[in-house]
Amino acid sequence: MPITIPIRHADVPLPASQARRGASGLTSLPPLSLYVHVPWCVRKCPYCDFNSHAIAGEIPERAYLDALRADLEQALPLIWGRQVMTVFIGGGTPSLLSPAGLDELLAMLRAYLNLWPDAEITMEANPGTAEAGRFRDYAASGVNRLSLGIQSFDDAQLRALGRIHDAAQARRAIAMAQAAVARVNLDVMFALPGQSVQACAADVREALSHGTEHLSLYHLTLEPNTVFAKYPPVVPDDDTAAAMQDTVQELAEQAGLARYEVSAYARAGARCRHNLNYWEFGDYLGIGPGAHGKLSFHDRIVRQARTRNPERWMAAALAGDGSHVAESREVGPEDLPFEFMLNVLRLKDGVPATHFAERTGLSLATIAHQLEAAVRRGLLDPDPTRLKATPQGWAFLNDLQAIFLP
Repeated sequence: MPITIPIRHADVPLPASQARRGASGLTSLPPLSLYVHVPWCVRKCPYCDFNSHAIAGEIPERAYLDALRADLEQALPLIWGRQVMTVFIGGGTPSLLSPAGLDELLAMLRAYLNLWPDAEITMEANPGTAEAGRFRDYAASGVNRLSLGIQSFDDAQLRALGRIHDAAQARRAIAMAQAAVARVNLDVMFALPGQSVQACAADVREALSHGTEHLSLYHLTLEPNTVFAKYPPVVPDDDTAAAMQDTVQELAEQAGLARYEVSAYARAGARCRHNLNYWEFGDYLGIGPGAHGKLSFHDRIVRQARTRNPERWMAAALAGDGSHVAESREVGPEDLPFEFMLNVLRLKDGVPATHFAERTGLSLATIAHQLEAAVRRGLLDPDPTRLKATPQGWAFLNDLQAIFLP
């Protein structure tokens, strides 16, 4: 089981006994990203299992920004001297932040962090008209990538999904986002309630018609603790959903977007650098209510989770005693291979084999038997220089990843 440890300064060595139990032996640290969670939304969607909370009226922006500053200040000792390559502001609906609030947030990050000069700064946004009107202001503050939660261009499906925008608003928001920033990502879902392959194709064709460079295309899943889990809609069967997936890939590739990750398609140069860092087992500091993080040190790798409830997180962060961090645990060497493979095998091209030792501190020889088994089953490419799923392995990704379970 993972070892629960207190948060400590990065330069304070572990006791010898603790170091032996989980020492990762990293000779260098991976790239570092920052995730900022904005927890509020206008309405909770019935399929959503994220840490999002519907709110009537204005969000408590002042209290949130003060707590976010306190959260960041307390996390700084864990990342002293490290450059931050990407920033992702997610939610919830981050575009509920006022332009002044977003400007203050980004100014705070620049003041406290060593941001890479051309850092990718992404913000999730709702296509609703009120939020879309703020896109130029967000861009002026430094946001250079917008991720729009379109989900569908079918008004009936949007209503069934609980979305607060309609297709006309989605189209206007896309145009406004493309006028504001250089990179725009569209999120679209398929295998929706009652959806046909033809209707799925229509959604994808419409998304591609706007000339976007990046599409995230997600299969609707009925997650536990959601309205859809309690009152499940009738969704397409597995064969129909598989046909939709094939259609999605064919249409995207015809439009010049390559599938580079399980759910992500992009033109050359338009891949999401922030998400790539997750999938390549890089580091990320997560701040805000419910945010998760993974931080590497030369002797260990630590995963963290913030308190989920926004009000409790704000009060705890402002208390300054670390109580806003609900969990901080060391990832033991027995768990690292699975966690590494869970991420990197989602990438179509995988990663160089050298990444395993560089990102886990473990020798590739420690998983030699699992690698051989995966190759033998035709799920892993036999190329010794890369860790990459075969087409069959990508089609049966859960089976491939399970080989590396401790």
